[in-house]
Amino acid sequence: MKLKKVGFVIPWYHKDIPGGAEMELRGTVGHLHASGVAVEIITTCVKDFNSDWTENYFKEGIEEIDGVVTRRFKVRKGNLEAFHKVNYKIMNNLPISIEEEDIFLEEMVNSPDMYQYIEDNKDDYLAFVFIPYMFGTTYFGMQACLEKAVLIPCLHDENYAYFRRFKELFSKVNSIIFHAQPEMDLANRLYDLSKVKTIAMGEGVETDFEYNEVRFRKKYNVKEPYIIYAGRKDSAKNVDTLITYFKEYKSRNANGMKLVLIGGGSMEIPPEIQDDVMDLGFVPIQDKYDACAGSVLLCQPSKNESFSIVIMESWLCERPVLVHKRCNVTHYFAEASKAGLYFDTYFEFEGSINYIYNNVEVAKKMGQNGRAFVLSNFKWDVIVERFVEFFEKVREHEEENSDN
Repeated sequence: MKLKKVGFVIPWYHKDIPGGAEMELRGTVGHLHASGVAVEIITTCVKDFNSDWTENYFKEGIEEIDGVVTRRFKVRKGNLEAFHKVNYKIMNNLPISIEEEDIFLEEMVNSPDMYQYIEDNKDDYLAFVFIPYMFGTTYFGMQACLEKAVLIPCLHDENYAYFRRFKELFSKVNSIIFHAQPEMDLANRLYDLSKVKTIAMGEGVETDFEYNEVRFRKKYNVKEPYIIYAGRKDSAKNVDTLITYFKEYKSRNANGMKLVLIGGGSMEIPPEIQDDVMDLGFVPIQDKYDACAGSVLLCQPSKNESFSIVIMESWLCERPVLVHKRCNVTHYFAEASKAGLYFDTYFEFEGSINYIYNNVEVAKKMGQNGRAFVLSNFKWDVIVERFVEFFEKVREHEEENSDN
């Protein structure tokens, strides 16, 4: 029996939208659509995360993006000043009241028209999949269809995750899909999920690409050994620690090591290492693959990741990774794959780099382990099969309930 359509709900969406959750959704919906699953995008008229969350940039209505129906709904005008006052307290580890949690959720991106559509048309859908957890479209949208609400939270151990409102709501949804076991473990510590169906699904990764170290070195005139960081350059990703540690590394090691930075954002580079840091900004994705292939290792210093595509890309290019010990997910992946090391202190950082740099065959084996790990667990056909099996179980459960 053919599945009813599945609606994927996200605060903002367009063909070239940046952002981890947004890119994940584009890949998931695209591959499910290609496999014959009926899918739709349900979103707002807001442009993206960095836009005014109360401004309707896109026209309300229906359009097709890569063959997938995309339904856009207008947002209401929220009080962003009140929102930012509460958000400031959250970001600075100050306690907030339950009333302030409500202000945070009510005054951010919200679309009452969207919630009404979901409530009025939920019988036409097998499920509504909400991503990520901390936005108004997820919090209020799920309440319009609790029995059909599936959450992909992209959960981190952060202050937002401790909201009492999330604790109340997450225990009532139909299902929650996690990217990794440590993310699921965190959710079970924070919330009562005893009556919620949960699965550590993983995330799909593009695997069909080539990589060429020589091409990168020639294009960017890189002759020295280098470690690479790919992603947003800001303190939330712990890039400041990476730069501080690399400065210390250069003062203690005379091996010519460089640091290559790829991605948006900016960080101040100390003058002592400006000649040793190459900030390439955004580069074509092929250049990113080639850069990974030529690196000593990819360093992912973030403490808050629910997956990390760039780690998977490094492994697909057969290079090991160095992750932060305090990030449960990336630490878990490094150990499970036998393809990465982890650090907390500076000396662990230095020791890990030098161990991989000085042990070529060990590094090669780690890279091979990483590639095999990704292909076995996160190749798109593997993830699509898991999603289809998941939705089949949702349908069977719905049919059982309708017969009772």
